[in-house]
Amino acid sequence: MHKALNYLSLAKRARLAELGEEPVGAAARAGNARLIVVAADASDHTWRRAKSFAAGTDQQCIRIDQSKDELGMAVGRSSLAIAAFTDAAMALAFVKALDDQQKYREALEKLEVKTQKLRQRQSEAKAHQRNVRTGKRRQAPGAKKD
Repeated sequence: MHKALNYLSLAKRARLAELGEEPVGAAARAGNARLIVVAADASDHTWRRAKSFAAGTDQQCIRIDQSKDELGMAVGRSSLAIAAFTDAAMALAFVKALDDQQKYREALEKLEVKTQKLRQRQSEAKAHQRNVRTGKRRQAPGAKKD
């Protein structure tokens, strides 16, 4: 199995992936699909649908070199033509594990930005929770510092 497909398998088990056309479409319409992945031998109709799911949004859509059978085997199905990652960090790891980085450069750059923003928000939330626990207070504007 290809290294990138291991990330798809992990995402499925962690419930960070949607598998199949209907679940992927629902995730994309809800704005939760960070990366839509289409198998190399998927029909042109499936590819057009995937692109239409991502059209006009910041969601990325890529066609990978693996077949439907290889994608399906990674997630315990007989075949799988389309999948979507709902977690930006997992999607980034998947794209980084693919062989041809230049082919997916645009998706890689956008996912890196999303992942950076996500990590920044997480660290800010963690700092806020720490401040709430320790009782740190904001200083009033114009107050003297000790």
